[in-house]
Amino acid sequence: MNWPALWLSLQVTALATFLIVALGLPMAWLLARTSFSGQIVLETVLLLPLVLPPSVIGYYLLLALGRGSPVVEWLQIRILFSWPAAVVAATVVGLPLMIQSSKAAIANVDPRLEQAARTLGASELRIITRITLPLARRGIVAGIVLGGARALGEFGATLMVTGNIPGRTQTLPVAIYDAVQAQRYADANLMVLVMTAIAFVGLWWVRQLERPRPAPVALQEERDATVLGR
Repeated sequence: MNWPALWLSLQVTALATFLIVALGLPMAWLLARTSFSGQIVLETVLLLPLVLPPSVIGYYLLLALGRGSPVVEWLQIRILFSWPAAVVAATVVGLPLMIQSSKAAIANVDPRLEQAARTLGASELRIITRITLPLARRGIVAGIVLGGARALGEFGATLMVTGNIPGRTQTLPVAIYDAVQAQRYADANLMVLVMTAIAFVGLWWVRQLERPRPAPVALQEERDATVLGR
């Protein structure tokens, strides 16, 4: 088992998940609760990593993070072929899942509840934090889990922007590829099992969140009585 690769993957995933939430949640709220010119174009661009090949995403990141890039020149930060570049790649591929799931959950929150809070004098921030987000929390948590799982499993774009340096930039998916190339199948099998177990737990949790909650006993009895009364 390649423990340094596993530890690096967990670090990269943790940071990427934080960025996915920090960036994805405001974007999801914006797309779900506002309407503006160019919204469809923006949403399409944000969801492109879901359909683009990892090599294409990696190439775009090479252009964005490479020498001469306006972003790099402005920030004066060189992260290409280092582990922070893996965080950027993981964030880019996981962000669309967070946006998609959270947007759907926020859009399903009844706007009348928010309007009622406004008439009572609640601020927009209070409405978002006390009404919108709590009611949409199941979809938001599902987006976080799916985005984090996608970030953990990212391979193609990560390999292009970080290389394959054991102990420095080699994440677990890259280590699995390296083990197969070197015909170290025992190591590859163990790492694959670890990745599969993590993915299974994440998807199982999402499925649990998607299951409808049973109605409270009193409410269910009231509904049954209403039906029988009819």
